[in-house]
Amino acid sequence: MRTGKMKAFALTMAGAMIFMLAACGGGQEGGGTTDNSSSSGGGEKSGEQVTITFQNIYPDPTTPAHKMMNQLVEQYEKDHPNIKIELDSLNTDQQKLKLKTQAASKEVPDITIVNPAAQMKPFVDAGLLAPLNDVVDRDNLKDKFQDGLLNYYSFDSNVYALPDGNNIEVVYYNKALFEQAGIKETPKTFDELLEVVKTLKAKGITPIAIGEKDSWTGSLLFMNILLRTNGGPGFLQDVIDGKKTFNDPAFTEAVAAFQELVKAGAFPDGATSIDYNAGGNIFKTGKAAMYIMGTWETGAIDSSSVADQVAAFQFPTVNGKGDVNEYIIAPGSAFAISANSEHLEETKNFLHYFMTEMPKVKFELKDAVGSGHKIEGDFKAAGYSELAVGLNELFKNIKGGDLAFDNTMNPAVAQAHLSSIQNLFVTDADPAQVAQEHQAAFEANPQ
Repeated sequence: MRTGKMKAFALTMAGAMIFMLAACGGGQEGGGTTDNSSSSGGGEKSGEQVTITFQNIYPDPTTPAHKMMNQLVEQYEKDHPNIKIELDSLNTDQQKLKLKTQAASKEVPDITIVNPAAQMKPFVDAGLLAPLNDVVDRDNLKDKFQDGLLNYYSFDSNVYALPDGNNIEVVYYNKALFEQAGIKETPKTFDELLEVVKTLKAKGITPIAIGEKDSWTGSLLFMNILLRTNGGPGFLQDVIDGKKTFNDPAFTEAVAAFQELVKAGAFPDGATSIDYNAGGNIFKTGKAAMYIMGTWETGAIDSSSVADQVAAFQFPTVNGKGDVNEYIIAPGSAFAISANSEHLEETKNFLHYFMTEMPKVKFELKDAVGSGHKIEGDFKAAGYSELAVGLNELFKNIKGGDLAFDNTMNPAVAQAHLSSIQNLFVTDADPAQVAQEHQAAFEANPQ
């Protein structure tokens, strides 16, 4: 998506975060009161036993997302005795690798997880995913998503996946650990962030939790820096359009700043051997002071042992550049259906139910921050945490932002980038050389 559209969408997204619960189900959600014929699109073939394989990235049973999924699956199986939903729960990187293998043999699960824009395009081009226009048109499901969100999952006027969220990246921080280290204010500039890192490190506190075995985590952090050094959104799109190259000073400046974090000891020892879930748990068990991640983590943090100690702040300016109300925006991972599913009708019926019921259950589980749906409701009155209420306020003032690197560039360039950034955790590199590595990968794999 072009930068102008991104900015327009981000503004629309901010307006959509008004959270309209009443709009999300018309009183038809949940439990035994669901009208099965309506939610399933007319019922399954009578008596036929059907197993639907449901690949997902909710493996941690302690998270609200996992609980939401299991609650909906159990209810659907209860309401449809001839349907069995077989879960294949993996962490993000495991799922990406498994799906690549499955795609190569054209054995994609009935439902799988894809990421928006550039990441899912190869699967669409290969004819592996079923168009879902009939699913989103049923009961006006498409109108229940934030305006413009489905564009990230659409090609040639067909919708190919339905997202589980829409998020921004923020800096979660542990107020108790900041106080323990004598830090009285959150950093507003990158130099202040470095000083906070050094202060925490000197007190024996891990400054920033991360699980860089899943290489997208370091990339997501890096993209915050690039968003700032570029003075705003659009760097990658400018590269694609031939207006800039990776050798541009904004990119080398971002690499240099990222390396300053590494050299200051910002991250856990052995970060590249720690996976995403374990990295997040370092923060959620009170062993790290900050966690730079998407707002999809809010529900899990609120369910953790440090819930009452956590707040969040915006990623700071870098060398006087950038606007803190511009974010790395993360349209969620999304549910797609295999074009070769043996039970296409039944799978579409289940996915329609799942996406229709999801917003109510997420709201009830205090996990509606960063929802891809329009959800109406008073967070504070519903018992949401101060963290969730505060993040909801940030959504209202979004001015724009960029997508993650691997949602913008084609997979070959994205993989070169992920490996390059991951390498910065263990090796001191010349920023100009890192930039040239990116440029070479881009020129060898044109968009």
